[in-house]
Amino acid sequence: MYFFYGQETLTAVEWILRAVIAFFFLLVVARILGQRTISQLRLLDFVIALVIGNIIAHPLSDEELGLEGSMITTIVLVILYLISLLGILRFPSLRKLLNSSPVTVVKNGEILNKGLNKARISIDVLLEELREEKVEDVKKVALAIWEADGKLSVFLDPKYEPITPFHYQMKTESFNLPVTVIKEGKILYNNLKETNKDESWIISNLKTSYQTDVKNVILATVDSKNNLKVFLYK
Repeated sequence: MYFFYGQETLTAVEWILRAVIAFFFLLVVARILGQRTISQLRLLDFVIALVIGNIIAHPLSDEELGLEGSMITTIVLVILYLISLLGILRFPSLRKLLNSSPVTVVKNGEILNKGLNKARISIDVLLEELREEKVEDVKKVALAIWEADGKLSVFLDPKYEPITPFHYQMKTESFNLPVTVIKEGKILYNNLKETNKDESWIISNLKTSYQTDVKNVILATVDSKNNLKVFLYK
């Protein structure tokens, strides 16, 4: 086990052994820390991003360290990462080990303390996440789940859900994303072609409706009804 300690030189095999041990050691550490610590990242993604960044940074900042060891270690870690991803897809037991299960933290307007402890988040964190979802009262929440990627999924009680045209059986138009035809003072001709309009149409509309030129437009879009919306430099 001498490859654990500092050496003037290491063989390729010793570098590989170091990489394998570091990979699994960090998996265990990250698992112990909990999902809040690595919020927005899956366990495997967190480990691979952390360790590769450090491996590459050291030889770049220390002239006495060669790149060979870092390159071997990085290759090994990438291979382990890809193997782990394939394992997660094929073996449910491995998926459960590496990916945290969703945790229910609020149910029927009641905060579940056991869920908070399992997710390793505090009341303050829960309230912060609810505020980000524009929920000011826990009692309005039918279900809140702490997901494996460190995000909170919130489902309101139906009586607190916003009213939509569907509730009144109102007919609505299909959604169409406006097409950007001018950006930062330049006409986007490929996009303009999608709208079946030409440059003269844009210039004419800018002159008549906005009394301006293309160079003064930071953004202009055309919707499905051929309405031109223009945003000028201020």
